[in-house]
Amino acid sequence: MGKGPHPLRRSTDRAPGGDGRTVSLVVPVRPGDRDTGRLLARVPSDVREVVLVGRGTSTNTGTSTSTSTSTSTSTDMRTAHGTVRVRRLGPWNCEAGDIPHAGLLAATGDHIVLMGADGSMSPEEIPHYLHYLDSGYDFVKGSRFIAGGDFADYPLLRRLGHSALLRLARQLYGQHLTDLWYGFCAFRRGFVDLLDLREDGVELGAELVTHALHYGLRIAEVPSLELPHPHGSPHPRTFRDGARILGGLLQERPHNALHRLAPATRPEKHAKQTHRA
Repeated sequence: MGKGPHPLRRSTDRAPGGDGRTVSLVVPVRPGDRDTGRLLARVPSDVREVVLVGRGTSTNTGTSTSTSTSTSTSTDMRTAHGTVRVRRLGPWNCEAGDIPHAGLLAATGDHIVLMGADGSMSPEEIPHYLHYLDSGYDFVKGSRFIAGGDFADYPLLRRLGHSALLRLARQLYGQHLTDLWYGFCAFRRGFVDLLDLREDGVELGAELVTHALHYGLRIAEVPSLELPHPHGSPHPRTFRDGARILGGLLQERPHNALHRLAPATRPEKHAKQTHRA
């Protein structure tokens, strides 16, 4: 094959892995996520900024943000791949929203990666996401349901609900995604405002995907392995999460989605009506 420009890459994009591209990793921390030090030690060399946002954040340095007032601190931390700047925002009222949006808004990198701190997502997968962003995609999300992806615990009821929401999303948006609400994703920082983040309690992974679909961003899925959750089952609110995601899909649906929901006109019937006219 020739060495022409990548069909998805903009003229202003840097080459994959090019010098000067910066990456921020945003890690929401819930009260049950007791230790983020192990996660930070595995951050790849592409990442130069980590934003920890939430309550109960503690690392192997002994630092904590579990105070009663909002705080913001910044330190340098040595990892297996070099030095990374760690910024801590919080604490946060987790009752107001599942994942605070402030971490994404505070990130300064050209590319922003979002992943959880509960140990179920692996930082070693981050370079796969960055590869697709460098290749011209706008939004890259992990999928547990394509070749190379897998999950350790996904109850039948939640799988059925996810399947139904996927079918609806395909009808509304014309996209054939395989994993709708998995919260491991990456996108270009320039789309932060376009993604229209809201602190309304909606699961952030699904909210980002819904808005990316709504605005027609170029989306890629990469296989991701969801590891066992160290602190027990992560699915206590299946019905509540499903209802919120359903509401988001319907609210953000594009104006041209009606023709996808309506039954297609049979060609022979249409031809007869035209002949009679």
